[in-house]
Amino acid sequence: MDPTVAERRLRAISGHLFPLSGDLASSRFSTNPTAGEFVKVEGYSVVLPEKLYTGKWNVYRSARAPLKLLEGYPDHPEIRTLHDNFAYAAENFRDHRYLGTRVRDDGTVGEYKWMTYGEASTSRTAIGSSLVNHGIPQGSSIGLYFINRPEWTIVDHACSAYSYVSVPLYDTLGPDAVQYIVNHASVQVIFCVPQTLSILLSFVSNIPSVRLMVVVGELDENMPPLPSTNGIEVITFSKLLSQGLKNPQPFRPPKADDIATICYTSGTTGTPKGAVLLHINFIASTAGTCLSLDFNPTDIYLSYLPLAHIYERAYQVAMTHYGVSIGFYQGDNLKLMDDLAVLRPTLFASVPRLYNKIYAGIINAVKQSGGLKEKLFNAAFNSKRRALLNGKTPSPIWDKLVFNKIKEKLGGRVRFMTSGASPLSAEVLDFIKICFGCEILEGYGMTETSCCATTMDGGDLLSGHVGSPNPCVEIKLVDVPEMNYTSDDVPYPRGEICVRGHSVFRGYFKDEVQTREVFDEDGWLHTGDIGLWLPMGRLKIIDRKKNIFKLAQGEYIAPEKIENVYSKCKFIAQCFVYGDSFNSALVAIVSVEPEILKSWAESQGIESEDLGQLVNDPRAWAAVLADMDRVGKEAQLRGFEFAKAVTLVSEPFTLENGLLTPTFKIKRPQAKEYFANAISDMYAQLSSSSVN
Repeated sequence: MDPTVAERRLRAISGHLFPLSGDLASSRFSTNPTAGEFVKVEGYSVVLPEKLYTGKWNVYRSARAPLKLLEGYPDHPEIRTLHDNFAYAAENFRDHRYLGTRVRDDGTVGEYKWMTYGEASTSRTAIGSSLVNHGIPQGSSIGLYFINRPEWTIVDHACSAYSYVSVPLYDTLGPDAVQYIVNHASVQVIFCVPQTLSILLSFVSNIPSVRLMVVVGELDENMPPLPSTNGIEVITFSKLLSQGLKNPQPFRPPKADDIATICYTSGTTGTPKGAVLLHINFIASTAGTCLSLDFNPTDIYLSYLPLAHIYERAYQVAMTHYGVSIGFYQGDNLKLMDDLAVLRPTLFASVPRLYNKIYAGIINAVKQSGGLKEKLFNAAFNSKRRALLNGKTPSPIWDKLVFNKIKEKLGGRVRFMTSGASPLSAEVLDFIKICFGCEILEGYGMTETSCCATTMDGGDLLSGHVGSPNPCVEIKLVDVPEMNYTSDDVPYPRGEICVRGHSVFRGYFKDEVQTREVFDEDGWLHTGDIGLWLPMGRLKIIDRKKNIFKLAQGEYIAPEKIENVYSKCKFIAQCFVYGDSFNSALVAIVSVEPEILKSWAESQGIESEDLGQLVNDPRAWAAVLADMDRVGKEAQLRGFEFAKAVTLVSEPFTLENGLLTPTFKIKRPQAKEYFANAISDMYAQLSSSSVN
């Protein structure tokens, strides 16, 4: 090509972009009139037509990647796979501490003991080499059946280095689901712990694809006997590691479009679906999410969210890329605060359920302190809130007087938090930001989008949304006429959130029918979530397409939205809102916050032998329902969206009692059956009161 022609083309392209100032500075780029034919700036996002010249202007992209979706780390385009990602980290942070744990071999707990990036690299090679030496073919599925610990991460790295497909098995899944996944994915090797080994052995004759079981955290002499007739070898992790160290094998690196993992998502009904995620999906997702964030080797991260879920999995891919130290919790959520105090992390990822508990705990403690302490907290909180809203730096005096004590609850050094998995209220997010003096960002995504499809932009002062598109994807809203949501709605476009781009999964494993159900002919993934576009190109989640139902009078109800409102009620740990087309009102089952309800009872002079007696006290029902009404009015719920009756329970909704999915969403059909008698009693009570 003629150099003058090439220069002219470069000048023409660069002429389409220029830096902005003022309110739109954060969008980085805008367009000149010529480029404006195809790109329109909306602050944190840009809007494009779905089809050039003829398409509707309804496709949103990140303003950080307006013209081309991001495929990987801009500074390291050579990183295309998870193997590349860890190899880069092992080379650059070889002597830096990487994986830490407190639990010793004898079961005692002390300070964190660390493995370096270099040591993890050696272990990764040894484990992968042993799998090769055991004759496990390239591309085979490798199951991981235990909770977060360093061995989980090492096995996952081994799978990436030797082109195996990792298949997480939730430790909380029942035996039937585990057996189904093992057979569906033709798993050949399962890494497990003694507890999960016993589950596997209970149906070992029904999983014919399995050739090898590797027991983590078990001494060789403590290995249980295994029937010799089934042909499965059972060895310890330490023995497998030793075998690989003695006979190392060269890497068998994957390609970007190879399968990295099959993540089985456990829905509210039916058998688990296996989401097929490629190496490029992970790299694009984490590179896009971290594009404007600042992680570095001095950071420390606490791993406690399940590694079998995409949120924690993607987080660790990002942490590894930046040389962050990852400390694992003991495995007991009740001891999480102790782990935080010892590790003192700088980065923390969690879910609204924990943030809501922290919020309720602080609020309750402040009210109980009363007098001068309560006034001081309120003065400090309001002063800091005003400063942050005005973009100013709050006075450090408030941290010294009030907030440093609160910060110590998370170790005292947290500078960055994220929230995901379900909506976090704006009130709670702002409260956490003020009390802990750190940035907290909310994101939105799913297994099928390799975690974050959107994330709040750093420095954005507005809460109550999930931010702009990940630079690796584009998003549009599709009309849902049966719910009266359209992309032409004023003032904000509304509709079902659809995602397309480099982090979107390939499809469901061996399930073309369900794959076709979520993808349209243009390659858009239909999420089933309802969103709206706020000013500046921010996405807000407002509804769920699948879980809506009608009341008797014909009004549509989105129970998850109402449950998220009620989550701010101080008495509520968890809430299940129910209604159907045979009744005109909603009812609610509330799992209570024990200490707060007991404290209220003491303040009212109500005596009770235990929590079980207290949750059956009509006075407690009335108090909780009154507080729910207050919160509902503040959130401007419509009249038919208020729960008209409530039943209190002392038992939490858990994975073990079958009321939660592994991603901590309520299993609605199961909850309806579980609380059938209580629901029936509440409707009978409402019917009786209306007659009288």
